[in-house]
Amino acid sequence: MSDECPACSVPTAGEPAATRSAAPMWIIVVTLVLLFLGGIYFDRHSGWFDAKVYAPYNSTENLGAYQPQSGAAAELARGKKTYEAVCGICHGPDGLGKPGQAPPLAGSEWVVAKGVNRLAHIPLAGLAGPIQVAGKEWSLNMAAMGAALPDDSLAAVLTYIRSSWGNQAPPVAGGDIIRAAVGAGGQPATSEVLLKLPE
Repeated sequence: MSDECPACSVPTAGEPAATRSAAPMWIIVVTLVLLFLGGIYFDRHSGWFDAKVYAPYNSTENLGAYQPQSGAAAELARGKKTYEAVCGICHGPDGLGKPGQAPPLAGSEWVVAKGVNRLAHIPLAGLAGPIQVAGKEWSLNMAAMGAALPDDSLAAVLTYIRSSWGNQAPPVAGGDIIRAAVGAGGQPATSEVLLKLPE
């Protein structure tokens, strides 16, 4: 009788044999490459790997623009938002105006005046005819773009305009907006009418 295990003996012809062999190296390489490319794909296209979720900001100032705000900063942010939606179309996001369309608000003597009565009168009543702005004459018509805004929203816009693009003028409060001075006539103001108003 033999000491060898019958299951370990060499199989006869025609029987399947179980043998051990190493995986081909190319399968390992292809698998690693696919895992690497999959990681890149998910890094670029998956919301939980996307850089926009974690690091869309270039500076702390940029990050601060997206933080909840209160007080004067909140009013400026609200004024900027309203300005961009209502005024920026003509006067430009940089306040430099557009040639033949709207005068600049940056450096405008109407914007940085001591009082806000004349400045508030323009968006409330509209403007017709020529007006001098920063040493240049502008002949234009402006609709009463601010007439539909509540006093606090118009005040926030005027505050934003008076403190942006190098302008340095005090903020405007909602109580500073005197709609009664505009009158019910609905006629746009002229520069002559504005200059007769108290600042």
